[in-house]
Amino acid sequence: MDSLSALIRTASHEQHEEVRTSTFMSDLLERRLGVDAYARYTEQLWFVYEALESGAERLAQDSVAGPFMRPELFRLPSLEEDLAYLRGPAWRSTLTALPATREYAGRITECARTWPAGYIAHHYTRYLGDLSGGQIIRDTAEKAWGFPKKGDGVRFYVFEQIPNPAAFKRDYRVLLDGVRADELEKQRIVTECRRAFALNSEILLALGEEFPLSA
Repeated sequence: MDSLSALIRTASHEQHEEVRTSTFMSDLLERRLGVDAYARYTEQLWFVYEALESGAERLAQDSVAGPFMRPELFRLPSLEEDLAYLRGPAWRSTLTALPATREYAGRITECARTWPAGYIAHHYTRYLGDLSGGQIIRDTAEKAWGFPKKGDGVRFYVFEQIPNPAAFKRDYRVLLDGVRADELEKQRIVTECRRAFALNSEILLALGEEFPLSA
């Protein structure tokens, strides 16, 4: 009987690669896009993390999702600092979500409200990705657009309260494997992880259409 963390890791590997190599992300990481594209991507992340973290206090009392509500992971304050740096103090007045982003955030909110185990699938997909591949985006942003080393513009990717990401991810997978779920529920969670990757891919696709490279 495979552990939940192993099932998720195996099932999502291909989709993880699809996200990493999407046209928009590839163009961003290879510095073919400007800082405005990076800022627009950061705006979309705000909506996703607002959905993930707005119900954290309530979910902390849930027997399934509660152990995953780790304050050291929370990204919304950092995203807001980044947006203030990238867009200026009035960033909220111009903040808009793409249709794909609204769908993604809506699904997270629905799971948080009605299916805590499904919420965990989105929690895992986002936060562990931030701790891993997100560091590549941070490095690119600092080098491509001259962000100061003190962290302005990339605070979202700086987990100051997690000094050892590798150890944290190991502990996180132990939490995953401790979720009380039968085989059917495990498969539902795995399917929701795939859905989370697909929803994220739709955002990147939409951003690619918004920021096409000149022929």
